Amino acid sequence: MQPSPEQSPHHAYPDHWEADVVLRDGGTARIRPITTDDAERLVSFYEQVSDESKYYRFFAPYPRLSDRDVHRFTHHDYVDRVGLAVTVGGEFIATVRYDRIDERGRPASAPADEAEVAFLVQDAHQGRGVASALLEHIAAVARERGIRRFAAEVLPANNKMIKVFRDAGYTQQRSFEDGSVHLTLDLEPTAESLAVQRGREQRAEARSVQRLLAPGSVAVIGAGRTPGGVGRTVLRNLLGAGFTGRTYAVNRAFAADQGTIDGVPAHRSVGEIDEQVDLAVVAVPADRVPEAVADCGEHGVQGLVVLSAGYAEWGAEGRERQRELVRQARSYGMRIIGPNAFGVINNSEAVRLNASLAPEPPAPGRIGLFTQSGAIGIALLSGLYRRGAGLSTFISAGNRADISGNDFLQYWYEDPDTDVALLYLESLGNPRKFTRLARRTAAVKPVVVVKGARHSGSTPPGHAVPVSRIPDATVSALMRQAGVIRVDTVTEMVDAGLLLADQPLPAGPRVAILGNSESLGLLTYDACLAEGLRPRPPRDLTTSATPQDFRDALAEALADEGCDSVVVTAIPWVGENGEAESGDGEVLATALHAAAAAGPAKPVAVVHVEIGGLAEALAAATSTVALPRPSTQSSAAATPPRAGVATTTGPAPAHTPSAPGTGSGTATASTDAGADGGPGIRAGRIPAYPAAERAVRALAEAVRYAQWRRQAAVPGKVPEFLDDTIDEPGAADLIDTLLGPDPDPRGRPLAHDEARELLGRYGITVRLTLPAPDPEVAVAAAAQLGYPVALKTTAPHLRHRADLGGVRLDVANEGALRRAYGELTDLLGKPAELQPVVQAMAPRGVDTVVRATIDPAAGAVLSFGLAGAPSELLGDTAHRLVPATDRDAAELIRSIRAAPVLFGWRGAAPVDTAALEELLLRVSRLVDDHPEVVSIALEPVVVATQGLTVLGASVRLSPPPARTDLGPRRLPNY
Repeated sequence: MQPSPEQSPHHAYPDHWEADVVLRDGGTARIRPITTDDAERLVSFYEQVSDESKYYRFFAPYPRLSDRDVHRFTHHDYVDRVGLAVTVGGEFIATVRYDRIDERGRPASAPADEAEVAFLVQDAHQGRGVASALLEHIAAVARERGIRRFAAEVLPANNKMIKVFRDAGYTQQRSFEDGSVHLTLDLEPTAESLAVQRGREQRAEARSVQRLLAPGSVAVIGAGRTPGGVGRTVLRNLLGAGFTGRTYAVNRAFAADQGTIDGVPAHRSVGEIDEQVDLAVVAVPADRVPEAVADCGEHGVQGLVVLSAGYAEWGAEGRERQRELVRQARSYGMRIIGPNAFGVINNSEAVRLNASLAPEPPAPGRIGLFTQSGAIGIALLSGLYRRGAGLSTFISAGNRADISGNDFLQYWYEDPDTDVALLYLESLGNPRKFTRLARRTAAVKPVVVVKGARHSGSTPPGHAVPVSRIPDATVSALMRQAGVIRVDTVTEMVDAGLLLADQPLPAGPRVAILGNSESLGLLTYDACLAEGLRPRPPRDLTTSATPQDFRDALAEALADEGCDSVVVTAIPWVGENGEAESGDGEVLATALHAAAAAGPAKPVAVVHVEIGGLAEALAAATSTVALPRPSTQSSAAATPPRAGVATTTGPAPAHTPSAPGTGSGTATASTDAGADGGPGIRAGRIPAYPAAERAVRALAEAVRYAQWRRQAAVPGKVPEFLDDTIDEPGAADLIDTLLGPDPDPRGRPLAHDEARELLGRYGITVRLTLPAPDPEVAVAAAAQLGYPVALKTTAPHLRHRADLGGVRLDVANEGALRRAYGELTDLLGKPAELQPVVQAMAPRGVDTVVRATIDPAAGAVLSFGLAGAPSELLGDTAHRLVPATDRDAAELIRSIRAAPVLFGWRGAAPVDTAALEELLLRVSRLVDDHPEVVSIALEPVVVATQGLTVLGASVRLSPPPARTDLGPRRLPNY
């Protein structure tokens, strides 16, 4: 809302303060500055506040606002006097105001840095987290305007408001004066305030998803009068799934006496329905959607699934229609899945919701599936159905204009019915938030992601999101850092998901291979080596092996303490008459189930070729079977954590996810360990694969994920360097000076001396470089630096390209320097083109490159690789998000393929990796402390056996980009 002409011209209306937020109960509201046009809204709001709340606000009976009050509360300069309102449906439900004051509590202007703050929340909306959200936003506004502290006077009986201040996580002081509680809050964000904010964000966003997945009633808007069509299909699927709530059909074309459709009440509008409607599925043409949304919003519907097409996927006009759809829905406090969505499924026995177009609904299971593509969603559902896998929840979000994969990560984090999260993503609206949420979720259950549109260079149609400049390889590395299992295809996603959902996590990379085909065993062995696993020599049971032989061999492998997982390979076995038999797959499956159930908890995967019924039988949950006990008794080995179960050493959600077999919709039965302490008999699905490479790849992903999870249980630390090696205030002053009072928004590169000075403030020494525009100057520079020296060109087309002949090393004296100078200019061009420089020689070592860049969407990224064309051509560069921990730095230099060069490859002496790790941490600290540093490149960094030398450095400064992850909670607006 823009201000009227009467608004104070002192400062323009700050539209960047406007924000949509999710409240504690999952509903949405809008926060915006109050303007002079809000007088009537303010009066109406105040009339709906109880006398008790008014007393708490004004410390006296205050039945109505005077004209002077209304003028005061609606006229602000947006600097010293600021008011914010929370609106739903365009009407106020809460307000907050601050007034800048001096040390005596009198009205003041800058540089006074304290303000008095006061809140008022309508009684009907108290308890929804409104005041907490307002405090976050008014605190951010105050910091922007140079205010560092809030002062508040609260009556002792106003416990709700005292709790809002107390629980915010800010540093505060409290005293009791003149019958009221005096609170002072330091507005500088703290680790506690950030944790509080993110905890509230998680609970609110998870609740908003829960309202969509577990409604008590559903209305299908656009259900046709005759069979067929999108709306009628959804209605049929709702009824077919046995939805436990109430269902309604809505179509404005229904006759007044329509009565029912498919046995459910039929109405011409949501307003005609006598009862509360929680969820509306909208299946009408795009031009009729606004009418449907208004009908829903005015009658208390909590959320929408919009199947209608004709939005951002149709171009600029559709994008604006999509933005207006989101604005309209949020104004009523509703969230949206879609538009252009395929629908949602919740297989919980308490809900049984199928509000989708899925032709084959999945069975109940432990996998949560999110996809941004309806076509991919259909393919995934079909594939999971064929392989006997079950889902807890399924969401196909279409253009995902509002609710996205981030919201479902918030929900799955504490969902006890989901053990594995699978996501097919074509765009990341907020990569920084995604990696943060994925890291937290991956600490308790696996997150498997396929990223589509990786190489197209553009956002898919319909996805109106900020464009990230970082390459896909960097995105993949950052996902791995967050514990995300990044795979390339939806087939690999299903393969990994099945193993992670039904098998325990491997304790290590050691793999036992057994089966009745030597060739298939060797293929599996080779695949394990290719994936970095440690396979044991395959055990060939021969083609005459019986199901009992398989059971005995599997039991023996599981009992072996030198084995962490088992891959069983099987081909049709040979019968007594010498002929190959396809056999009954159920018999072999029963034997494998029995061995796996009785042995220690280790992952088992099966690779099979043309054994009829085996995959289906392995996918079925079974009970304990009456087969002979294995000839090799299994030992009571330690049980590794299950994929979807939180361990006591790692972060845990509010509600620890249950193991398969303990939640609703489970497909696995289990019993506790016996009284003797040995492993209990358990039976469940064993994933089967038609190719060794697919089984091993899924197993390798589980091994890497298990290793990440063990490490995440004890996270790395961001080290604190000695005070005399890092001058943060001095660096800040230097940056302010270099940028100037009116910085160019495009930024500016630093000159060599400027970059050296800035880096030096963080203990990073760059070797002095002196220009050499002619031989005489070169000789003088060498005399200043001392021989031996290096002579090199710095022209952009020759920089860091020693292979082109632009570098002369170990120049020992003046004569050699003059000869080298002449050779360079004769070979490559004039000095003005070459821009020669002279540097003192550095100790010999390995040339490396350290970089840090700021991506507007992903944030600061720290990168490392070896210098030179081969590494650049092969893309052999590792990446981590900033701030990097000591563990990140150590992993960074060890994760490139050429890392052996640093550790004594082919008899060479190992280099000083400790010094390299320290350099990486200093660069990380610099860009984290100063967001104005948008790019750093140290090239080359020569790492010797002792110490390192930074020979070249380039730094770019720019006005700092907005850090949305550190600001108050807000929903994205694309």
